[in-house]
Amino acid sequence: MRPLLLEHVGAVAPRGLSLNMLSLAAMPSPFVDERDSLSGRVRSAVVLLALAFVAGCNPSPEADEKPASATAGDAVTAESSADTSVTPATLTEAYETPRTPSDNIDSPALWHGDNGEHWILATAKEGDAVVVYDATSGETVRRVGREGTGAAQFDRPNGIVVHGDMAYVIERNNHRIHALRLPSLESAGWFGSDVLRRPYGGTVVPDTGNAFSLYVTDNYETEDEQIPADSLLDERVKQFRVTVSPDTVQGSLVRSFGDTTGAGVLRKVETIWADPQNERLLIAEEDELVHKIYTLDGTFTGKMVGQGQFQYEPEGLVLYACDDGSGYWVATDQDEQVNQFRVFDRTSFEPVGSFSGKITSNTDGVALSQRSFGDFGSGAFIAVHDDQSVSAFQWSDIAGALNLRETCTTESTMAASG
Repeated sequence: MRPLLLEHVGAVAPRGLSLNMLSLAAMPSPFVDERDSLSGRVRSAVVLLALAFVAGCNPSPEADEKPASATAGDAVTAESSADTSVTPATLTEAYETPRTPSDNIDSPALWHGDNGEHWILATAKEGDAVVVYDATSGETVRRVGREGTGAAQFDRPNGIVVHGDMAYVIERNNHRIHALRLPSLESAGWFGSDVLRRPYGGTVVPDTGNAFSLYVTDNYETEDEQIPADSLLDERVKQFRVTVSPDTVQGSLVRSFGDTTGAGVLRKVETIWADPQNERLLIAEEDELVHKIYTLDGTFTGKMVGQGQFQYEPEGLVLYACDDGSGYWVATDQDEQVNQFRVFDRTSFEPVGSFSGKITSNTDGVALSQRSFGDFGSGAFIAVHDDQSVSAFQWSDIAGALNLRETCTTESTMAASG
């Protein structure tokens, strides 16, 4: 059986509304335009100043990885602040992988092989490795990598994307995308080191044949590790055209983009995810606690998702895509104590509910499989737990708690780094 990976397919409308959704129904839309009234701007600035105070009281143990709170001056695109006081559904994890605190686990991806393999591949930032878990049970299968610049060596691997029988590891300190063959985990080469400066997350848009586009966020800084001036932020996202042959993987830069003025400026970016059917990219702007929507050719649409919804830090993001074009975005609101996963409608971007795990906290990257495997009859949602392990949730549990569609698509697998 050919593995079905990173396919973006259509959707079926939700069956109804849960109690959480009914509570959220009266909220103003979080899908906002950059052209707003003065009163809306003032209200939003006040709200985001409050958020900045709260975020400042919860410092992260890894200051260079975690953003500062929202800036009131950047909040002019907000129309209103939605009520985020609705209690999220609390779900029991299907399993948690063995904890390895020294690894600093960051981002997971899923792979389903031809010979019955069901793997989670997770980047270990401090361990300079990729750790492989059995996606059916959470047991450790193997790991590959050590610190270095050569083949199957890494320096702070952060994001990871699986496409076909390849895993693409985004190395922050080696400034490159490193391709690993699956299931051998042998290096197939790397690219991007000539243009990437501080890369983090990635997402794939399939093309014809053995080619595809890989979009990578580049959170470069000044020499004193500060966010550059807006005028220098025109290369926040890099688009590569990637071609795969039996012998090698090649990637060439198509474009770099990012607005340098106005509401589309990308100041603090790690997570990115694509919806090719609707020709859009969602990019998490951690400095403003929103996701900004760009087109696939790098143009800011003037729209944002989640304004007033995220209380802590927008991190990992995945798309549950259904056959008729609808579906759900699942986005991490990262916190060490009040970690939540916020769910938005795929096309309207209205909030449809949120959930949390009994143990899962401080989540960076997430991944999603919509195919049936092992005991996961309707697929699985995978989330990093507190930099040291990976948790798995039954999609059927999420769908039941929030009254979402449990199955609505041909089988596919998705992963997102954060």
